[in-house]
Amino acid sequence: MGKYVGHEHYEHGTPVRTGVLLVNLGTPEAPTARALRPYLRQFLGDSRVIEWPAWLWKPILNGIILNVRPKKSAKLYASIWTEEGSPLFVYSQSIARQMATELAETWGDAIRVELAMRYGRPSIVEKLEALRQANVQRILVLPLFPQYSATTTATIFDVLFAELKRWRWTPELRTITGYHDHPRYIDGLAESIQRFWAENGRSPKLLFSFHGIPQSYFAKGDPYHCFCYKTARLVAAKLKLSKEEYQVCFQSRFGPEEWLQPYTDKTLAAWAQGGLERVDTICPGFAVDCLETLEEMAEQNKKLFLEAGGRQYQYIPCLNDGPAQMSLLQDLVRSNLQGWQPPDAADLRQSAQAFADQQSAASS
Repeated sequence: MGKYVGHEHYEHGTPVRTGVLLVNLGTPEAPTARALRPYLRQFLGDSRVIEWPAWLWKPILNGIILNVRPKKSAKLYASIWTEEGSPLFVYSQSIARQMATELAETWGDAIRVELAMRYGRPSIVEKLEALRQANVQRILVLPLFPQYSATTTATIFDVLFAELKRWRWTPELRTITGYHDHPRYIDGLAESIQRFWAENGRSPKLLFSFHGIPQSYFAKGDPYHCFCYKTARLVAAKLKLSKEEYQVCFQSRFGPEEWLQPYTDKTLAAWAQGGLERVDTICPGFAVDCLETLEEMAEQNKKLFLEAGGRQYQYIPCLNDGPAQMSLLQDLVRSNLQGWQPPDAADLRQSAQAFADQQSAASS
């Protein structure tokens, strides 16, 4: 007894609701070494992120990395932290609030929108429980990762499916695996770049920088590399760029393995040393700005480019919680909610009455 999670005193005939669960990577709760340690333990302890054998990786993680990296990472997070908190969480939360408001216009109280983080809080398990308590029996899961990878989207589904195995009443489930070539995503990126150029001028080179993954993951079938290139190609076509005017690169490599190439930092240094004076950069693999964009791309790589001989480096922000982002995500959600209409009030009343009559008859 007690193996499966259910309502302690469930009332049959309770209104059935539909849930939308938005999920992003996650963030520490504060820019401190103390807060970074459990966050990094969870993140780097994920076997989809680091595919080394546990017997080899765990001693390195617990004995070396978690004793050194939290303090270094805390300083980086502190440099981008805002009064409201982590930029990744602040933007993601704004997206969820806007989504809830927009959907409520047609769904009313029959829809619930929740935001979860794969690592850190609020966790996927916490938010699934919130949906269960609201009697949500249909869930649409939207990871905020444009390009699918086993290291991001799939690890969200791991937690999702594991938790739902514990539910007494398993909900209908729909998942969105990515949107790397969605027309509104491509249009939003192209318009963002054009608007930035109109306000700040245009450089002769546009660098599309995506978060990297180990080359071995790609060799085993992860499609992420292909999706990144398709995103960049479609945006470049929209902007009418020649092959010489843009470049795809990969950033944020970690550890001794070979990662997807070309590397962003090495490319920027080579360009500057070769005489390129101006460059524009954008990170289409991130739905919202975060440590990897605001600190690594906008600060570290800018410094690298200028010190290597470049004269101007411009970072173009992510779509964040702006109109283009919301138009894209609302279209994704609405198209995937098709067929899941709000329950009819009369049907609910009849169901509740039928159950009450049944209970009354059983007790008499």
